[in-house]
Parts: sequence; C-alpha cells; structure tokens
Amino acid sequence: MFLLDDMSEYTKYAAIIRKELQKVSTPEKIKSTKRYFPNGITCIGASASDIRLIIADFHKNNPLLSAKQVLLVTEEVLRNSVYSEEIMLAYGLINTLVKKNYDDDLLLRFEYWLENYSTNWALVDDLCIKTIYNFLLVRPHLIEKTKHWSKSNVSWCRRASNVVWVKFIKRKMKDSIYYLDKDLVFENCDTLLHDEDEFVQKSIGWLLKVTSLQHDAEVLNYIIKKHRLMKRSTILYALEKFPKDIRQKVLALK
Repeated sequence: MFLLDDMSEYTKYAAIIRKELQKVSTPEKIKSTKRYFPNGITCIGASASDIRLIIADFHKNNPLLSAKQVLLVTEEVLRNSVYSEEIMLAYGLINTLVKKNYDDDLLLRFEYWLENYSTNWALVDDLCIKTIYNFLLVRPHLIEKTKHWSKSNVSWCRRASNVVWVKFIKRKMKDSIYYLDKDLVFENCDTLLHDEDEFVQKSIGWLLKVTSLQHDAEVLNYIIKKHRLMKRSTILYALEKFPKDIRQKVLALK
C-alpha cells in the first residue's frame, strides 16, 4: 500500500488514496457524515479515524519521501479531489511536517487551499485547527498575517480568518506565552458583522467566546455595543462562557 515506484509520479496518489478511502466506505458512514452538513456534501463515507489511519499508513510505507515531496502529493490529491474526505486527508498529510519544514510562503498556499478546495465548515476548521495551527505555532510572526482573509471573496476563507485565531488568544510557545492582540479580534469581527454567510457568523461567535476566557469584560462590552448589528445566534455562541444571568440580560437587548 502506498509504495511509490517512480518518485515523479505524484498523480497516481490521488487515485490510490481514493481507493483506500473506498475500502473503508460504508452506506452507514455516508449517512452519518451527511447529518452534519444540511447544505449538502459530496462524501465517500470515511470517518476521521479512517483518515488518520490512512495518513499514518502513508507515512509508514513511504519513509523516504521528503517533506517537499509529501507537499507535492498533497497538492496533487487536492487537484484531483472529488470527495470531502480526500481533501481532509490531503490537508492531514503534512500535519506532522509543518513545524520543522517549509518556509513562510506556505501560508500563501493555505490561503489558496481555503479559497479553492475548502467546501464546507469541517474542511476549514480541520485545516485551521490542525495543520495551520502547527505551522503558526513555531512562526508567531505570521499569526497576524492572516487578518486579510476576512476580506476574501470566498466565505470559507472569511470563516478561516476567525477560526485560525481561536487557539492563539493565549498560547504557550516554548518558554513564553503568546497573546493575540484583542483589538485585532474586535477589528476582524467588525469586518464580518454584516456577512450573510451563516458559517462566518458562527465563526464570529466562536472567536469571541474563546477571547472572553481572557478578556471577559472587553468582550461583553463589545457585544453590548454591537448587539444591534449582531445576529442573535452569534451573540448566543459568543456568550456561552458567561453566567446565565448575564446572557439573559444581553439577549434581552435584542
């Protein structure tokens, strides 16, 4: 499985990986996956654990592939992808490689993937919370460079502009603690408050919720000030960590 005869033949990986996904696919898994995507999804029917095992098997059977070569495999799988699981698997192929390999320009590739391959919230979140997180964890100087994603023409990239920050509000990095500037959080939310995409709105609530764990008063003041511009569902998500009485008072303003 996954043995590469000719190192230049990256194109065959898309077909091989799809075959591996097909082997674990079942009608029950397809039905289960579709439950989480009311707007529809093209899925082959593979679980997250299936994908992890296929990725692990890929690396086990191709130990001589360089990080650059694995990235080329990822790109080829993405270009030939039909199913959501193929895309998620492609993102995961470089999860363990991004900390010690590649240069800063990989961030540009992530943006391209978000705009061209991420077709649902799970793909956005998986790429941001796993692959891009590991990449930025050792490159904190790039964390704020994702801010312009909020102005993308693609809603999934706009969602990512919030999701990519949720693990960096406060994050231990080696011997220091990184704190994301809370003003950047509020600026990003301001940019997206009028966004009509429901998943962008949910990302606003998510980012404000995690920010409230470090800056509860500032987040509460922001919501009260902006409540007329915010959807009720966004406010509910943002207030999730606040006491019930505070949530009720703020929601009463709506």
